[in-house]
Amino acid sequence: MELDLAGKVAIVTGASSNGIGRAIAWQLAAEGAEIALVSRRQKMLAELARQIEGTTGKAPLIAALDLVKSDAPRRVRDAVMRRFGAIDILVNCAGGSRPLPVDAPDAAWDESLALNFSAVRRLTHAVLPQMQARKWGRIINITGTSEPPMLNAAHSAKAAVHAWAKGLSREIGRAGITINSVAPGKILSEQIRERIHPTVANQKKFARDHIPAGFFGEPEDMAYLVTFLASQRARYITGEVFHVDGGLRRFAF
Repeated sequence: MELDLAGKVAIVTGASSNGIGRAIAWQLAAEGAEIALVSRRQKMLAELARQIEGTTGKAPLIAALDLVKSDAPRRVRDAVMRRFGAIDILVNCAGGSRPLPVDAPDAAWDESLALNFSAVRRLTHAVLPQMQARKWGRIINITGTSEPPMLNAAHSAKAAVHAWAKGLSREIGRAGITINSVAPGKILSEQIRERIHPTVANQKKFARDHIPAGFFGEPEDMAYLVTFLASQRARYITGEVFHVDGGLRRFAF
């Protein structure tokens, strides 16, 4: 299927880790999009940019920024506009799990909400006006589970993203802009490999016990769907939450 992404300009946040953001950046670049890579880790961004340029011939823009900082959304938007003159696609992938005890201090909750919700909202609203002016845009949020197995501040923040995105979809649809959320299951990202399921034996046992497909997904499984949602082919899909999880989630709605 031709996705017509050649020449589109895409921002991908959380792109430095060896996981979902990186795979999304690669897939969008493979479809011909110009890429802006955003993360705190300059060295890893530079390595990814070199690899993408070596394969596609197009040099991505690098923005090594902490998106929680108050001026970060403006700086990202302005840098991309100076380089490319437009922003067509925003993939909000930056975030992180934050399991907390019941008596966790407010500061711990505030930090997670700032990273997993507020940074997403603020960057999106920073780039929206030029999308609205040009009557086209795609916003995709990488979120998380709606079935929390424990108290985790990130789960609450991601649920807030789902509600905010649904409300926003009602406001921007007539401007040719869609916004959707994609919730990963057990995807072999840096976070899964290093902290949550660090051994192959653990991964296999969890998959056997909980995942109907029988295995953990790869970051590319997320990237394929995100790339489709970023295209003109997905023009009639907005305000939705998609689960890429091999059947892990148990709810039926």
